[in-house]
Amino acid sequence: MTRGVTARIYLISPPAIQPSDFAPLLTAALDAGDVAAFQLRLKEAADEDVIAAGKALLPICRARDVAFIVNDRPDLAKAIGADGVHVGQDDAPLDEARRVMGDKAIIGATCHNSRHLAIEAGEDGADYVAFGAFYPTQTKDAPTSAEPDILDWWSEIFTLPCLAIGGITAENCAPLVEAGADFIAVSSFVWAHEKGPAAAISELNAAITEASA
Repeated sequence: MTRGVTARIYLISPPAIQPSDFAPLLTAALDAGDVAAFQLRLKEAADEDVIAAGKALLPICRARDVAFIVNDRPDLAKAIGADGVHVGQDDAPLDEARRVMGDKAIIGATCHNSRHLAIEAGEDGADYVAFGAFYPTQTKDAPTSAEPDILDWWSEIFTLPCLAIGGITAENCAPLVEAGADFIAVSSFVWAHEKGPAAAISELNAAITEASA
């Protein structure tokens, strides 16, 4: 995952899934437009269920050149054969994640609304830093709120990509794109969209394109 000309979608799974039922939804979403990465985020699932889901869904992403990221757990990401892992401040340290996953893996780091944490993450070898939450979200209990100016500050000074997360939709993504977010993380907007995930991805890509013009 590298810095590009415009922002790209970083798609996050629902908190609970049945892989056989979810696979066609993921396929539809990824076939509907540009998606840079998919994160499997099943915090409440047993380890064996996370691994089973990962192995079922990974080929869908690989066939479409979409990076497959696992939330929190480098060991599970390694077992699945994922492209990377995203770790929070209370998860495995970045150096441990790198040791487990290897030099070529994508390692992302949650940095909340902290410039200090983001600088530290960059120095410790993260491949991207995540800021948020920018808007109210029902997907998780966000401990911090962030403003678009942190994206503007980061993108002006650093070359490391930054990700915006938290309650983002096609209707409210423009300030984050304009501020310099490299990746726009979405979950419930896509999976709960009244017209389905494909429509959501199409709408979001259109909004990103308009905000980038």
